[in-house]
Amino acid sequence: MSVWDTREPGYNSPLSPQRTNEPLTSLEQARRIAGLAEEKLAQDIVILDMRPVCAYTDYFVVCSGQNARQTKSIVDEVRHGLKHGEERILPHAIDGEGEGNWIVADYLDVVLHVFTPETRAYYRLEELWDDVPSIEHATAS
Repeated sequence: MSVWDTREPGYNSPLSPQRTNEPLTSLEQARRIAGLAEEKLAQDIVILDMRPVCAYTDYFVVCSGQNARQTKSIVDEVRHGLKHGEERILPHAIDGEGEGNWIVADYLDVVLHVFTPETRAYYRLEELWDDVPSIEHATAS
């Protein structure tokens, strides 16, 4: 069972959303995005709580793909999963898909950052925001 996936039957964590017709909270959305990324074998998934320091979003979901092809696949999985799932959410904007080294998908309350390992090491986004709380860390197994 994935630490991010709240859709599995019988999974009743206090953090898992109970499906009614209510929209996801921003934390639920961040966890859903992380779970979808994990399904495409994203690595080093981190959710950063940006609310204390940022007015334009609540959470960053940061993860890595092994190469540009996988980063694109991760973003495609998240986009498809949110569009066709119960959420029916589309990204406000996506940038970086052409090159694939750092793809940013803006879902307004949550911003997904998908890096290749080299690009993630170069920009060190988690170190830049090391003063914000990290919700969970996980590595796809």
